[in-house]
Amino acid sequence: MQLSSLTAVSSVDGRYANRTASLREVFSEYGLIRYRVIVEIRWFQALAASADFPQVSNLSETANTFLNDLVQNFNLDSAQRVKAIEATTNHDVKAVEYYLKECFEKQDELNKLSEFLHFACTSEDINNLSYALMMLDARERLLMPVFADIHCTLHGMASEYADVAMLSRTHGQTASPTTLGKEIANVAVRLQRQVDQLSQQPILGKINGAVGNFNAHISACPELNWPLFAQQFVESLDLTWNPWTTQIEPHDWMAESFHILSRYHTILIDLCRDIWAYISIGYFSQRTISGEVGSSTMPHKVNPIDFENAEGNLGVANALLSHLAEKLPVSRWQRDLTDSTVLRTIGTAAGHGMIAYASLLKGLGKLRLNEQALADDLDRSWEVLAEPIQTVMRLYGIENPYEQLKALTRGKAINPEILVEFVQTLEIPASAKQRLLKLTPGAYTGNAAEMAHSLDRKGL
Repeated sequence: MQLSSLTAVSSVDGRYANRTASLREVFSEYGLIRYRVIVEIRWFQALAASADFPQVSNLSETANTFLNDLVQNFNLDSAQRVKAIEATTNHDVKAVEYYLKECFEKQDELNKLSEFLHFACTSEDINNLSYALMMLDARERLLMPVFADIHCTLHGMASEYADVAMLSRTHGQTASPTTLGKEIANVAVRLQRQVDQLSQQPILGKINGAVGNFNAHISACPELNWPLFAQQFVESLDLTWNPWTTQIEPHDWMAESFHILSRYHTILIDLCRDIWAYISIGYFSQRTISGEVGSSTMPHKVNPIDFENAEGNLGVANALLSHLAEKLPVSRWQRDLTDSTVLRTIGTAAGHGMIAYASLLKGLGKLRLNEQALADDLDRSWEVLAEPIQTVMRLYGIENPYEQLKALTRGKAINPEILVEFVQTLEIPASAKQRLLKLTPGAYTGNAAEMAHSLDRKGL
């Protein structure tokens, strides 16, 4: 069968292909080959530009333009040629070197220098930098924009609902009221902490040879300061130099990145489950879409499928991210290849994440607040005012205030009349008594609204 969205084994490239299309240029086999080409060419250019490496003289403008065009014009046909070479070499990185040597044959100046392609490099020198560039692009071009969309959506909801009083539930039971905006603001701030950490996470790279000691480099050209040269090269790629490696860059920064991303996903799972529950109790309805079916047998249903889809895909993404974070930093002695196949699942993890982000944003966009449902819930929950009443009683030295309110309210149906009658009996100052008598569940929200509005003032 030909590969298509119907025949793809993975839902990332099948059912949800339209949500993950933006990942293909970065995480695909084509993307990995393209990053390898970039690293190989930039290393060759760096050697040629170094006054301390006279074996390769400064390249002409024509040669540099040719090299830059190889990077800029790399396309699917180019990648297919690399794969055709790999069919013979059975080595993916060597296939890139041979492909570039073929390209160099078209340019006399470069053809004479083709043996300086991949000079003193082990495959992992090229691979670790390629994956680092992949992760850098993914973070800046793919993740940060969608995270900004999620934050903007939640920020807008926090502002819009900042003053909408809502009954809290701790342990599933009625508790001191809050505002809907404050609860959404909580999520926005939690997510932003993870985004800030991810944006500041160093992305490391190395290019120091077969076991990390510049063995071949120093043997061939001992007069060049290879550690400094390598550091400057890695930093020229907008990466952070790691001098402490074996054959492989140890992937600790990857584990750190995946743990941050996993925490971001966990917070989103928390949000999805809360919104799902609020839909269930009628706080939110969902905008219906003509032609959509909620149930194959119950015509009335409008299921919270977007939040369920997001939760499920976030869980799959986290399972992969967890394995990546636990496995990648572990390698037998100076090198084994178990990381090679595992690294190829980064795109799958990112794909399930992107599917989830799209579902979440779609779901949030369909929500319609039912303020009356929130108000009715509060009006059925006057028992939550037992907290402020007993706290004021403590303030004025009344004995056993907690116990008195416990006896009055615990497990009982409470209405405003019962509380008014109780407050009228209290021997407290008239001003304090009046404040308690004016309290309603909807007005007992502390500084929740102020906190929700503060997102704007703090620029969060």
